[in-house]
Amino acid sequence: MRAIGVTGPGGPEVLEVVELPDPQAGPGQVRIRVHAAAVNPTDTLLRSLAERQRGEGPYVPGMDVGGVVDQVGAGVDHVAVGDAVMAIVVPLGSHGGYSSAVVVPSGSVVPAPADHALSATLPMNGLTARRALDLLDPPAGAVVGVTGAAGAFGGYVVQLAKAAGLRVVADASEADDSLVRDLGADVVVRRGDDVAERFREAGGVDVLADGSLQGDALLPAVRDGGRIATVRGHVGRDERGITWHPVVVRDIAEDRDRLDHLRELASAGAITLRVADTYPAERAAEAHARLEKGGVRGRLILTF
Repeated sequence: MRAIGVTGPGGPEVLEVVELPDPQAGPGQVRIRVHAAAVNPTDTLLRSLAERQRGEGPYVPGMDVGGVVDQVGAGVDHVAVGDAVMAIVVPLGSHGGYSSAVVVPSGSVVPAPADHALSATLPMNGLTARRALDLLDPPAGAVVGVTGAAGAFGGYVVQLAKAAGLRVVADASEADDSLVRDLGADVVVRRGDDVAERFREAGGVDVLADGSLQGDALLPAVRDGGRIATVRGHVGRDERGITWHPVVVRDIAEDRDRLDHLRELASAGAITLRVADTYPAERAAEAHARLEKGGVRGRLILTF
């Protein structure tokens, strides 16, 4: 199979086309012929570290794919050969989504809610947003704060919170104001280093999902006894009974019920799938460079 891998740390230029053996689906697994793989900030971070979690050969990034089932293992009955699907991939060594074929546990794959490219934008970021809200556990009537709301993770948090009937206060630049309002935010405040003060001016929030990686600077925005969900493992200082909840998407990477609920919401239009642009897989370096420049709204997609 054809894949995009790295053998050492570096910038986008270290990404290269590699040939690897076709994986085989074992019991409880599904093999997908990948048509689209999303490019995420996690991919660029791991590429820069050339992280190899196990195995020989190149490290292949990629955590989201859309494609067609072409092999199922024993015990799999919710998808069949020929079905269009989306899946979350946990990259281990050469096992990543930037591949023309990938094998995933059956719990990590569900029918696609849209075309391959759009579907590939949802699994990892959608499940990360779902996990964040589960950890925040906002009660009925709570106010949810979201930073980085124009991004994929933040946008999904906004829409999942609104689907749950919650009030959302989110940040955005002036250029992204309309986008974040269209996603459903009740109140939009200007993003920036002093965004916590603007959240306070809007009345404060009970819980907050930090998609902008501002960490402790957001504490003033949260009411006493509130919760903050963070990505990339951040745990901040203790203050006013506020608790920190790092989000690890691997914890629910095989939770098919949650992934399928995301599919249902996307199919119903309650979640917006956003593709910023598509690139042939061999131009993965260009996609990584563009993402690292910032300002991309929606996901960049590699096509196979």
